[in-house]
Amino acid sequence: MSVLLSKTPPTSRPNYIIDQLEGERISIPGSKGVFRILASSKQTNGSMAIFQSGAVLSDAPGFHWHDEAHDVFLVLKGFLKLWNGDKCRIMGPGDFAYVPPKVIHNPELLGPHTETLGLIVPGDWVDFFRYVGEEYDGIVVPENDGRDIRALLLPKVIAAKDRFDVHFVPEHQPPDLGDWLDTENRLPGPLQPYFLRANAGPRWILGGVISRPFINAEQCDGKFAITSIESSNAYGQSPLRRWMTFTSTCHCFYVTEGLLRVRVKGESNDEGWEVVREGQTLVVAGGQTFALEFGSRFVRAIVFSNGRGLQNLIQAAGKPYAGFVLPEQPLLWTEESLQSVSDELNVALEDAFGG
Repeated sequence: MSVLLSKTPPTSRPNYIIDQLEGERISIPGSKGVFRILASSKQTNGSMAIFQSGAVLSDAPGFHWHDEAHDVFLVLKGFLKLWNGDKCRIMGPGDFAYVPPKVIHNPELLGPHTETLGLIVPGDWVDFFRYVGEEYDGIVVPENDGRDIRALLLPKVIAAKDRFDVHFVPEHQPPDLGDWLDTENRLPGPLQPYFLRANAGPRWILGGVISRPFINAEQCDGKFAITSIESSNAYGQSPLRRWMTFTSTCHCFYVTEGLLRVRVKGESNDEGWEVVREGQTLVVAGGQTFALEFGSRFVRAIVFSNGRGLQNLIQAAGKPYAGFVLPEQPLLWTEESLQSVSDELNVALEDAFGG
């Protein structure tokens, strides 16, 4: 039986693939944008929601903060202007920002066509989108929706001000737009708002698999982690080509380049491997056994997890990496290095397999 290919997150099966530009699609009237929910509470045991957001130039929603919700922004294309605490930056492709609870923020998609990946913890926060928005059945984004977003949004927000963790601050005096700083290339301490430049930050490598974390569980009170993993089929067998079972950690893979191949125990097709292509999203439930390999010369995927997961495995069993691109040859690694960290990370690992 194959992993389910679905247009929206299913409620009956925890492992699934969603096609490019699909998902539960919601548009806030007048926003000229769409939220495509890829996973939320039902698929992650309430822990997180993951969505893609696309829009052309439109008004920002307004300055607001969350009492408990964590928010992130990762730009895939176009440009995003984000006020985040006492800083404001224009973010381009690959740039990342983290907004912890109680920090005032406001995103403005500058276009001409901007796409971002977002995560919100806890997962049921996206019920706010469902409440203020409407189902979108168009192609990409409603570019010609000329309705007044504030006139339509404000009455709903006032009526539901106690239902959702969204607190608008209309009198807020925002910080001026600033230039990127040299220090915005590293991960800060816990629960600090920050910006991270594209391809900056720490890098780890296990064999021929690079992990570039955008945020670790340590930065967000253990709630989640986000990293970019990269590798190549030119290396031969990957250290991740083995059965891996993370006891309680869900994983969501959004493929940005190349072909990622996955094998889910109990849901593999006759060939053994499912192909996840550029723009597709794979969700693997916590406690599910799966294996990964890389199906093209260059593969890159953004990996979301609700706690310590694949990124921690690569970091603990691998080593820091000074390079910026894949090495010509994979670095040496040992089976013992993987097995030695499995108990600490609460992950069951089986020996690599061929075929």
